[in-house]
Amino acid sequence: MKKIFIIVSLVCVNVSLLAQTTEGEGNLKTQNTDTINGWKKGGTLGFTFSQVSLTNWAAGGVNSFSINGMTNLFANLRKEKISWDNSLDIGYGVIRQGDNIAPWVKSDDKLDFASKFGYQIKSDLYFAVLYNFRTQFAPGYDAPGSSNLISDLLAPAYSLLAVGVDYKKGTAFSAFLAPATLKTTIVRDQKLANAGAFGVEAAVYDDLGAVFKAGKNIRNEFGGYIKLQYRMELFTNVGLDTKLDLFSNYLNNPQNIDVNWEATITLKVNKFLSANLTTHLIYDDDIKISVDNNSDGVIDAIGPRIQFKEVFGAGFSYRF
Repeated sequence: MKKIFIIVSLVCVNVSLLAQTTEGEGNLKTQNTDTINGWKKGGTLGFTFSQVSLTNWAAGGVNSFSINGMTNLFANLRKEKISWDNSLDIGYGVIRQGDNIAPWVKSDDKLDFASKFGYQIKSDLYFAVLYNFRTQFAPGYDAPGSSNLISDLLAPAYSLLAVGVDYKKGTAFSAFLAPATLKTTIVRDQKLANAGAFGVEAAVYDDLGAVFKAGKNIRNEFGGYIKLQYRMELFTNVGLDTKLDLFSNYLNNPQNIDVNWEATITLKVNKFLSANLTTHLIYDDDIKISVDNNSDGVIDAIGPRIQFKEVFGAGFSYRF
């Protein structure tokens, strides 16, 4: 965990310095649009897919097909000293390997809504309130074809309400610092709640193995929160968009910082074609992950671990 904290701290410093040194440069053409009053709305729709088809292929391999869809919407208001930013990110993808009766497995699944309301107290500084809600749509299983459910709609879901200050440099960089934050973890599925999944209080069983006291479906945490966002044009038609969330629970192991870090690099080919590389890193001390090191069906260890996802795709993209 210390290594993660050091890496994240260095990233925060570098992003902050980069945002300062690039102020006024031509690669941040939209930087000063933050001063324009009124609503600014838009979004991106995208679909990517890939296919592998093999017939009598001597080198071996399996047929596969995958498709991913994503939607990113935003609606931002600027009115005198008022700043109100709203975003909705939706993503879903599936993949199938093998013959036509092989099961479809989801490869991406997210719903992320954020709303931040700020009142300007200095040139680039706002008093702000932020609300964020994250979950997924479909059931998730521990292996293709398995019936062992490990996630579902609202299992988990994360709700976060934070009050603090927001430093903004145009539309390129923002740093939100909230010393007062309520984080709520929701586990709607009772079986997962009884198992204590995602940090909720597990069920209590009697001597016969029956549930004596059901597991709780909600867990509340109070702590400090930092959210960093940065976007820039790396090269012509190549953009970077990254956001980093850090949360520390004041009441339980505050040194164990929850990390949620997403980064997307987009290459725009033309008006309708693009390629995207997205990475997502998560560390949450309350999420216990089982590991089978030698694939013998026996769990060798269980505990918090770094979660990492990388998605690359090329296909249709439309920005409006």
